[in-house]
Amino acid sequence: MRNALGAGLIGLALAWACPATAATPREMLTQASFLIDDKATALSLINQGLAASEAILAHDPQDREAQMQRGVAIGDRGHLLRSPSDAKTARRIFEAFLATNPRDPEAHLAIATWHLDTVDAGFFAATLLGGRKDVGVAELDKAVALGGGRPFFTGFAALMRIRLNPYDVATARTLAEQAAIAPASTPLDRIAKRAAQLVLIPLRSGDGRTAALLARKYLPFGRI
Repeated sequence: MRNALGAGLIGLALAWACPATAATPREMLTQASFLIDDKATALSLINQGLAASEAILAHDPQDREAQMQRGVAIGDRGHLLRSPSDAKTARRIFEAFLATNPRDPEAHLAIATWHLDTVDAGFFAATLLGGRKDVGVAELDKAVALGGGRPFFTGFAALMRIRLNPYDVATARTLAEQAAIAPASTPLDRIAKRAAQLVLIPLRSGDGRTAALLARKYLPFGRI
């Protein structure tokens, strides 16, 4: 199943590698998160995405996409390097972004991911950084509610839900079923949709443990 997802992701990578257009920060960070199986290469892409976001913000500090991708890049770097400083900086960026964009589903998803990844890292990390499961779940629900049915939100919510609680098969399956049949117009939607379709196989048989193990592989940096 992992190979099936990998084949689809490689296709996306080849599309992004087209020399006609330069990769955007989002594209570089998506590649780092889902296509790369080498930590050093992923970090290089993350640093490129961060530099590109900061260059955009130097020209236009109000560019919302660059604001969000800067936070994602710093958070991703913190995740790979286990850097509390980067993790705290990313959280501040996401919370500031959400304060001015309260109905942006990506902002809610970013905060949900930050909290749930911190909780998943263990008690020490959650205590040090202030990660909270209840906040993460609430923000995840808001992202789904505001996300217009896009697999980017429902699919990744399914993965994070079953990773968080392998016994919560019903909730994860409902979200994954929605993602599996929804239109997928962006690379992230297609990645999340394909992952949801694969995780649905054990979810439909009630095997939350296997679904949770797969979810870890299909969430960001699961290939590293």
